[in-house]
Amino acid sequence: MHLDPSFGKGRAVGEAIVGMMFPDGDNARIPVVAIAGTNGKTTTSRLIGRIFESNGLRVGMTSTDGVYIDGKRTDSGDCSGPKSARNVLLHPDVDAAVFETARGGVLREGLGFDMCDVAVITNIGLGDHLGLNFITTVDELAVVKRVIVENVAPNGTAVLNAADPVVAAMAHHCHGDIIFFARDRMNPVLATHRAQGKRVVHVERDAIICSEGRKKHRIPLANVPLTRNGTIGFQVENAMAAAATGWALGYSWEVIERAMANFVSDTNSTPGRFNVFDFKGATLIADYGHNPDAIQALVSAVENMPATRRLVVISGAGDRRDEDIRQQTEILGDAFDDAIPIRCLPARSRGW
Repeated sequence: MHLDPSFGKGRAVGEAIVGMMFPDGDNARIPVVAIAGTNGKTTTSRLIGRIFESNGLRVGMTSTDGVYIDGKRTDSGDCSGPKSARNVLLHPDVDAAVFETARGGVLREGLGFDMCDVAVITNIGLGDHLGLNFITTVDELAVVKRVIVENVAPNGTAVLNAADPVVAAMAHHCHGDIIFFARDRMNPVLATHRAQGKRVVHVERDAIICSEGRKKHRIPLANVPLTRNGTIGFQVENAMAAAATGWALGYSWEVIERAMANFVSDTNSTPGRFNVFDFKGATLIADYGHNPDAIQALVSAVENMPATRRLVVISGAGDRRDEDIRQQTEILGDAFDDAIPIRCLPARSRGW
């Protein structure tokens, strides 16, 4: 009746409403960040979500722990696939989306979105879940993981781990910009990128350094509780990836640093991701590490913590190759005084 009234002038009411909601130049999209890799995805996802929240946005997040809308879990279980991503994008309360993107969902259905503003690849290393779904090598796994990089928007950014050669090579498949991160500032890939005046993130003494050309910003590791003053190397890398993502999205350093300062890795924020407890004079650590790279990172972190005796209790998932489980136990056996294995359940009994 507005467009074609029985008498009088027609008025484009719908156009006026949309024009009021979205100013000129607005593409009506919300920010979308996708995270893939072998280890560190969930922690990095949650830290990026905290950056969005620090900027006053309501975040929809998918991960292997469930779906979260504005801090409340709306679904449980492994929700790192495209179906969960689509559910988040359809939710009317979501102002920004953070998607942990697992390879299983990509192989089954692809992505739950057309483009992302930022794609983060934490690492590939020796890989994980090899031998499943006809993915038997690290190079084959990388082809699946890099799908999010290939779907970065032309004005978007890929945040890539320069210390992982397989990840660094994904830069050639990105249509947008690249931010490389690595703890070693002299890493050849990172150093070359920095020499070209492009954005890089690295560690220098006791701080995370974000530099572009002659401009530098310093984030003290003492202000990032997740890293325990920089002693937990893999958490430093997770923090660098998150800081690079906030930088790519154009957020102020004040917002980024506030989010990182308020984030603590505990059973509420990141259950099973290097949760540290003090109990009757002993330090207890609960960690979900389930591949050789994760176990090696865990050992490196534990070795930086003082102890008179180290004890480990280990269990392995049934959807891993025997050689992967053997390698994990070999790494732990060399690092701990005592090891207590728990029988690994076969994949079928775990519901996989």
